[in-house]
Amino acid sequence: MSKKALNVAAGKKLFQNMLSGAEKLPFTFVYGGRRHKGLEGTEPRRITAGGGGETKVYVTSRIDDRLSVRFELRLVEEFGQCEYTVWFENVGTAPTEPLSQIYALDMVFSGSSPVLRGNLGDLGNFYAAYEHDLTKSDKIFTSNTGRPTHVVFPYFDLVHGNGGTMLALGWAGSWQALFSADNYGRSTRVRAMTDISLDTVLLPGEKIRTGLVVMLPYKGRDYFDATNLWREWFMKYNLPKADGSGRQLSPLSSVFFANDTGLPNSDGSISEHSFTWRRTLNKLIEEEISTDLRWFDAGWYFDPRGRTVETDWWGTVGSWELDSVKWPGNSFKECSEACHRAGMKVLTWFEPERVTDVPSLVKNYGYKEEWSLGDGFVRANNLGDPDCLAWTLLRITGTMEAGGIDMYREDNNSDPVAAWSFGDRRETERLELPRAGITENKCVCGHYALWDGIIRYCREHGKCTFVDSCASGGGRNDIESMRRGFPMMRSDFDRTTSSMRLSQSTTLPRWLPFHGTICKETATQLGASTGAGSSPYVARASYLPVYNISEAFTHNPNLDYDLMRRNFNEWKHVRQLLVKDYYPLTPWRHDTDRAHWTAWAYDDPEAGKSALSVFRMEEAQEESYTVRLPFAIDGASYVLENADDGSTVEMSGMQLSKEGLTVTLKEPKSSAMFFIKRK
Repeated sequence: MSKKALNVAAGKKLFQNMLSGAEKLPFTFVYGGRRHKGLEGTEPRRITAGGGGETKVYVTSRIDDRLSVRFELRLVEEFGQCEYTVWFENVGTAPTEPLSQIYALDMVFSGSSPVLRGNLGDLGNFYAAYEHDLTKSDKIFTSNTGRPTHVVFPYFDLVHGNGGTMLALGWAGSWQALFSADNYGRSTRVRAMTDISLDTVLLPGEKIRTGLVVMLPYKGRDYFDATNLWREWFMKYNLPKADGSGRQLSPLSSVFFANDTGLPNSDGSISEHSFTWRRTLNKLIEEEISTDLRWFDAGWYFDPRGRTVETDWWGTVGSWELDSVKWPGNSFKECSEACHRAGMKVLTWFEPERVTDVPSLVKNYGYKEEWSLGDGFVRANNLGDPDCLAWTLLRITGTMEAGGIDMYREDNNSDPVAAWSFGDRRETERLELPRAGITENKCVCGHYALWDGIIRYCREHGKCTFVDSCASGGGRNDIESMRRGFPMMRSDFDRTTSSMRLSQSTTLPRWLPFHGTICKETATQLGASTGAGSSPYVARASYLPVYNISEAFTHNPNLDYDLMRRNFNEWKHVRQLLVKDYYPLTPWRHDTDRAHWTAWAYDDPEAGKSALSVFRMEEAQEESYTVRLPFAIDGASYVLENADDGSTVEMSGMQLSKEGLTVTLKEPKSSAMFFIKRK
């Protein structure tokens, strides 16, 4: 991949500056009413460890006889990438003083003309791009729902001076980030907080943490160079591994059976029964549609009273007990084993952060009332309680074992912040001490621990050592969560139109190089496509490292399997390029703005191979559009093959980068794809 922006020296300097003095550590906090900058005024102990191209430093100091602070710093030497987490622990025998206003990052970045580039989050903003001149005004982002990548997005490209820094916050809860130009625009102060309501004492033996702070310095101010340096680092050092051997994850595909049951399907896989899947699987085998995963979604479980669930998958979660009315005997595992024989692993949906009908869960499934947060029918599951965490983990891994399930998919369809506040109030009343934010901190840490426990189980049993991260679509894609999984579906809203897909694919691949969408075109999220199925236009708009197929496979008599195979095989042809360098060649546009062309390219500079996708949207009036390829090398020669008719043209690198390739498409809502090879 491209490393034009690589700036190892800047990363090492950043790393060394943090360690040059106790007051240089880039976090601040208030303790007992006094603001502390790093560990100033203390005498920290330092432990350094190295190996595998990384250097790790642990800096620990005591603030008083009770509070210990631990700064955990890591440098990835190949990229000059730095990251850290701060831990606060009560090592005494009495409660600490109140701890509040913890800024996980409080730091000044030198360099003139600061600009902040990035995109917003899912749920209403649909990953909309922004570029903000910080010399004109500050920029602040706040996420206060508990799902960190809805609405706003904790990934930032801060351009300053002759380079920049890619920044990310890893915290599956609330956060805030403020960017402000200082010193007449010659520097930028960044203040970022995680667990934003925190104002608590710590009890003896209790510890909390900040979110993970990730920084990747780069040289130059080029958008594409910074993007692709980040993507290369992410793929190598942040993405989870494919299995227990440590093998790198490769692009993968899945198939969804629930639209082919012939039964009403309110969402998820609630219509699936032991008698519905076999005809779908047999048809897929017959038509040679072989995906990596069989996707089994919500609705397979008993409700807390032990009853089968016909429609309401949302209001019946918590038991994680297989519905033996829908799946009598060993029929679920038999389905899994049949999929295994067909070459597919099995992905199954859970939602462990919510519980419903708690009295029935207590009565029938060994749940405890005190594990729930809230007082309504639907409550949060307190994964910050070690006993609750252990019960939940055992329910999930037990079901995975019994059902022959290979991959864990997790959803969270509620904002947990209100439930966390309930837990804080309960703690405050019980102890008569300030406890704001403590529940969030423990629940977020417990949630990471849950994923770690599931991955550990999967590693020990030869299953997938990564999870599917979902929270009503794209709600939990913070960078620490992305060390354990990735979003098979980046947004619930992306289950609709190709224009929504084109919009989101102009921004999100910059930060998350491994994710997916669905391959269909429907007016509503839950609709199944009709007629022949997805056109090449719709399919190409859906090409990402994860390719998901959902059709009424045996119930749609007009479904064109030749077309489906054509699309699937084309994705297979380009899939390895989709994790290489990424070039969005047209601006981000809202999904309702369809009067334009959209284009992007993926390039593997080492292999000299690229793929270019060009889309004339449904309201675009112009029949032709010229795209310039910024990765084309002057002096090199390229052969471009038209994926539709096999025709080829040879162009020089200078022609492609300066003059561009003019693409003509006679009809609106049509596309072209070119396979490019450097000679």
